[in-house]
Amino acid sequence: MTPPKPPKPPNPRPLLHDHNARLYLTVVIVSGFGTSALWLASGVWVKDLTGSNSLAALCMLAMWTPTLAGPALGTLADRSRRKPLLIAANLLLATLLLTLTTVDAPADLWLLFTVLFVYGATGIVHDAAESALVATAVDHTLLGDFNGLRMSATEGMKLLAPLAGAGLYATYGGPAVAALDAATFLIAVGLYTRLRVHEPRPDRRPTLTWRAQTTEGARHLWRHPRLRPLVLAGGTTMLFAGLNGALIYAVVDALGHAPAYTGVLYAVQGAGSLTAGLLSGPALRRFGERRFAAYGIALTAVAAGLRAIPADPLALACSAAIGLGLPCVLVTVLTAVQRDTPPTLLGRTIATANTLVFAPNVLGLAAGAALIEPLGLRPLLPILGAAWLATALPLLHNPASADRTASRSASDANPA
Repeated sequence: MTPPKPPKPPNPRPLLHDHNARLYLTVVIVSGFGTSALWLASGVWVKDLTGSNSLAALCMLAMWTPTLAGPALGTLADRSRRKPLLIAANLLLATLLLTLTTVDAPADLWLLFTVLFVYGATGIVHDAAESALVATAVDHTLLGDFNGLRMSATEGMKLLAPLAGAGLYATYGGPAVAALDAATFLIAVGLYTRLRVHEPRPDRRPTLTWRAQTTEGARHLWRHPRLRPLVLAGGTTMLFAGLNGALIYAVVDALGHAPAYTGVLYAVQGAGSLTAGLLSGPALRRFGERRFAAYGIALTAVAAGLRAIPADPLALACSAAIGLGLPCVLVTVLTAVQRDTPPTLLGRTIATANTLVFAPNVLGLAAGAALIEPLGLRPLLPILGAAWLATALPLLHNPASADRTASRSASDANPA
């Protein structure tokens, strides 16, 4: 008897011919360019004004802190139409960024940190609404490919945006970078108006309080046997990623370069992330969710530990490896949540998952900012790498049984 032929893998090419998919990716490229430029420039801006590595690291902390309120903010994405919400969020960010053109002295840094905080909070609502809207417009079998392309578009901006942002900053200063980012959000508004989407009815059940609706996402993640270990692994990974990110200016100091050299390291990291995004869809189908995430975590951990050796070629190689490894767990978590969550619950579930994954990043950033001055770089990085590597081990335990529902639809995994 002739054995049946294996199923043909999904073809991701139709994604590039889809009107909405092209618009989504264009928005990611445009707004991601401005965000990456500002992310780098804000730290360099503070470093130049104050000379403090710790205060420079606090720029990232200000942007990440709002993830602690992710479940509550994500509920907004389920209580309103998501396309108008995305347009409003981009208009708000464009307006706020223009206020940074007045920052030119240490006494003005309160405004910079405030805008970065609101930037992070608005970004949570934006990401939840956009991811939920994408899940209704893209075939579930191709979500891994789409999220990989989106990751490539976002992280690929590190090939250009940090260098462009550093050059713009060096020539015209931080206000020019803020104005550039504001312009990218205005362009995103125009692109979002062209989306052709049919949105499900917003969740406005009067019998549920805001608190009850907010916790629904957390309950869904906790009760789901496949999502829970992935989200926990993602959160642990981002705890260490935050600590590693807070050490970047100390790494640059050890290499003997000016703070703007962080743009070079982030550009190389962007090249690795672009590659990871392009490979994510096929790799998820080949290895399964748990192993794909575990391999990425392990690669990132080894690279972080090797950064303790002050050598330019090694520092560049480590940045590329971190860029290649870190997106693996992020793409895996997002794709799994999109596949296995009902549409009316998707906004707050994505926001809750993002909080559980990215909120530890805030703790890592704070710990790195506090530890780098008293302890120094060399003791911290090897310990960080070893602890990070241990995070991958639980995901390698019996991955086949954990991934056996990977090819099922969201309705199969959630029959209710």
